[in-house]
Amino acid sequence: MSDKDSSTAKSWADSALAQGQSALGSLTGSTGDKAEAAARKDQAASEKEASHSVGKLGPLNVSPSGGVSTDDPNRTEGSWNQTLGSAKESLGSLTGSSSLQKEGERQNAEGKGQEAQGQLSDFGSGVQDRVKGAAGGMMAGLTGDREKEEEMRMKHDDAKTKQRSAEADIQKQAEA
Repeated sequence: MSDKDSSTAKSWADSALAQGQSALGSLTGSTGDKAEAAARKDQAASEKEASHSVGKLGPLNVSPSGGVSTDDPNRTEGSWNQTLGSAKESLGSLTGSSSLQKEGERQNAEGKGQEAQGQLSDFGSGVQDRVKGAAGGMMAGLTGDREKEEEMRMKHDDAKTKQRSAEADIQKQAEA
């Protein structure tokens, strides 16, 4: 990853530096150190938030670092099955058709499982490809192959986008 990109590791490092600077400011009574520590802490929080953000349009995901990914088809199909299942449940309830209502409940439940399977697939492949991209980028950097290094950085960023998108959807469902 390039220096201009946000990352969780960078935000952790900045946060740790802010804590140390704040402690130093408290020991020495320096309001300047305290103020600088507060600013660094705010910057670290912003970096962490940016490193976890993903824009989503249907099955397409985009991150601030330029990473792009598409959802596993099971995520989209599962979501669609949940929508259809809910509609059948509602229609069955409205018309008094218990068989349609039960079919909707079944389809909704299957859709939830299908979407979860897609999320786990995206999360797992995102983590795996991030590691491959980071390791490949380091190796390319050591050998001086700038083209390969850039290719591996893009692989890392795309995989990070896939992972973060799955994490965001899983978190939303956990909070619901």
